[in-house]
Amino acid sequence: MSKTYYADLHVHIGQTKQGNAVKISASNNLTVRNIFEFAKNVKGIDLIGLIDTHSPEVLTEFDEMIKNKEIAELEGGGLSNGEVTVLLGSEIEVYDSFCSGPIHVLCYFPTLEKMKQFTHWYQKYVKNPHLSSQRIYIDGVSLQHKVKQLDGLFVPAHVFTPFKSLYGKGVKSSLKEVFDPSLIDAIELGLSSDTAMAQVISELQYYPFLTNSDAHSLENIGREYQKLLLSERSFRGLAQALAFNQGKLVCNYGLNPKLGKYYETKCRQCGSISQSLSHCHWCGSNKIIKGVSRRINEIEQSQGRTSSIVERPPYIHQVPLKYVPGLGPKMLAKLRKYLHHDMYIIHEATEEDLNQLVSSNVARQIIQLRKGELQVVPGGAGQYGKVEK
Repeated sequence: MSKTYYADLHVHIGQTKQGNAVKISASNNLTVRNIFEFAKNVKGIDLIGLIDTHSPEVLTEFDEMIKNKEIAELEGGGLSNGEVTVLLGSEIEVYDSFCSGPIHVLCYFPTLEKMKQFTHWYQKYVKNPHLSSQRIYIDGVSLQHKVKQLDGLFVPAHVFTPFKSLYGKGVKSSLKEVFDPSLIDAIELGLSSDTAMAQVISELQYYPFLTNSDAHSLENIGREYQKLLLSERSFRGLAQALAFNQGKLVCNYGLNPKLGKYYETKCRQCGSISQSLSHCHWCGSNKIIKGVSRRINEIEQSQGRTSSIVERPPYIHQVPLKYVPGLGPKMLAKLRKYLHHDMYIIHEATEEDLNQLVSSNVARQIIQLRKGELQVVPGGAGQYGKVEK
């Protein structure tokens, strides 16, 4: 029987058990064991995509955890401690002769053996196989074929982010410039876009949209996530849901795009919204960062407006609990202590439950968060937006 699960499929590993860096810009406490524990007890996330598991030290740690019976490999793919399933993935940078700029992609594999086979192949084409998000020195289609040869899933990451993404600078107007469209399993939207923005692009019409955190810290796990109806909490369950044959994507939960760092076209120097891409009319700086909203409009115009909109799951604008004005660390810790974890607080706790632990104003804002009704100030040029008080 199918069940619903909360999934965040883009979480980095900051450090190995041996103390060596994997994602250099990620927190040192973002370790494999901490991720399992935090996802279960604090965030309430059921399915985690770890996208640095190509690292040889990480693979060795998984082998040790299986030997010690801390986790087990599932028949349907993935590693489980009984309450959280981790999917084995790798974030890779593609920048071949067909790209206009670097593109990050996510590759997921069903088993440890398949991941090890991929790692053995992958380390011949990168400079440092121990680190995250390495540039691979082969073309994008060849990478796709290797992923499919190993029964993997291929997902372009945060596709509208101005840097290191498919539409940011990776292609001029179409994913066909770099990838084989038939070998893409889903599209990850990223923090500065949502379904309404992305679905106007005609070539994305038939891909599932994913919303993930790209977490560089434990607290950011579940910053964006999705609810999935799965036949099983495993790699196979996810693959079936993305193919819409046994399971489905029920709902996306993500930041209002205006909260993202790159929603508006802004001047990096003074933070002003800019109509010009050459210079800022306020301070004269030429450090203008093109916003996601503007870039999507350019792609839509180049491809032509799609004639039909595919019916998609709802996209609910949410923020992490730490964004709620007036909800400080001590109060958040109190909520988590008495109301299980974040997914319960956000989706299930009654207003009466909340009022017993926090002020009525904070309780009201959590209910507004649940409904996607919080008002925000737009972000841009590398600065996050913020929730209005």
